[in-house]
Amino acid sequence: MLGSLILLWLCISLLAFLVRTRRPKNFPPGPGPIPIFGNLLQLNLENPMPDLERLSVRYGKVFSLYFGGRPAVILNGMSVMKEALIGKAVDFAGRPNGLLLNHLTQGKGVIMADYGPSWREHRRFALMTLRNFGLGKQSMEERILGEISYVCAHLEASAGKSIDPQTLFHNASCDIICSIMFGSRYEYDHDFFQAMIKMMAENSKIANGPWGMVYDTMPLLRNLPLPFQRALRDYHTVKLHVLGIIAEHRATRVPREPRDLIDSYLDEMEKRGENCAPFDDGQMIIMLLDLLFAGTDTTSNTIRTAVLYFMTHTDVQERCQQEIDEVLEGKAQVSFEDRHKMPYMQAVIHEVQRVASTLPLSVFHCTTKDTELMGYQIPRGTLIIPNLTSVLYEEDQWKFPYDFNPSNFLNDQGQFEKPEAFMPFSVGPRTCLGEGLARMELFLILVTLLRRFQFIWPEDGGEPDFSPVFGVTQAPKPYRMTVQLRGGLTN
Repeated sequence: MLGSLILLWLCISLLAFLVRTRRPKNFPPGPGPIPIFGNLLQLNLENPMPDLERLSVRYGKVFSLYFGGRPAVILNGMSVMKEALIGKAVDFAGRPNGLLLNHLTQGKGVIMADYGPSWREHRRFALMTLRNFGLGKQSMEERILGEISYVCAHLEASAGKSIDPQTLFHNASCDIICSIMFGSRYEYDHDFFQAMIKMMAENSKIANGPWGMVYDTMPLLRNLPLPFQRALRDYHTVKLHVLGIIAEHRATRVPREPRDLIDSYLDEMEKRGENCAPFDDGQMIIMLLDLLFAGTDTTSNTIRTAVLYFMTHTDVQERCQQEIDEVLEGKAQVSFEDRHKMPYMQAVIHEVQRVASTLPLSVFHCTTKDTELMGYQIPRGTLIIPNLTSVLYEEDQWKFPYDFNPSNFLNDQGQFEKPEAFMPFSVGPRTCLGEGLARMELFLILVTLLRRFQFIWPEDGGEPDFSPVFGVTQAPKPYRMTVQLRGGLTN
């Protein structure tokens, strides 16, 4: 009797799965799914990027996959990305529900919040506040250059030694965003600061890795003690710490004299009165965590990628230093405006961002209405995955798509030019709101480091490995580096 019931249940489950995974009329093509798993077993979940490229060759620039019983449409190539994220921006501007990242953020804040009034108001507030605290101005330059002085001090103390730079660059990028949000920075040896940075790096790997996929596609397993529980626990730990900082701000703030982003948010809530929606404590904490997580990993991983290529392409490093020395001769420190006089340095930074592809699959989107793309019908609520790497490496968009070559961003006259296919932070209304800060950080930090130091591949470094570690934010594999002070520099 029991065996018959189990068999009946399996048959009903299989039938339900087959009904759920039947492709709608004129839906993008893709491989056939299997019960329970969908197409998960056809992907290398440690790094699905090569599999996505293979499937795009077979099924086209727009194809579909099933994650469990949930359909997803993968976007590949610049023409598709432009039509979806710019031409039909609102149709593709939603955020999906039911994923690990949704449950971490509760659908609040700015990154995973669905398209709508609350998201628009919080994004506008975040951008305005970043500008108020100096983005694009000298005050932000001073904040960034002040932070990089701590990195320089550490590197000077380590001159001639073989060191692992991963934590160091995470420290700097995290402290810059902390100073904007909290009004203060952490010492690099602060216990919680180091634990927080480690949590962010681990959560990035979990959320888009195999265990994140298990969480997203198999709800029955979510309460089991599997590795994705660590992501939930770590996020809650950081959240509690930030809640403590908010409580301190409430007790010490002077209304309408904001010291940082928290004070600005509290001012906004006070200005709106009792009914301050959509601005409230729940939204504030998630927005702060969004900025903290997004503002740390992307920048630090790009800097580590840059240093990796400086060490392995010494001609590029030397040419950057020559340009920096010529432009900054007699100046105590670099200014963001100096970028206009450094076409080669700008080309190198953009080429690093291209090959790093720090957000390989962007942040997943969702359709807000029934829509059409490249002749296919896509129903409302469909999961949309923009494969940004496919654009950054697209053969007909780049002179050297598969090589690290700054000439991808230089015209025949040696002037800096940014091709339309350069979209490392996505495009359209859901473009990463920290892009402006990241560009400023990358230029000021890398120019300052190259002016002072020579980066050398260490004797104990083994063979360079350029293959990335896949995650929500993609990172270079851990490596060691040796730094030497450049001769004749005293500032």
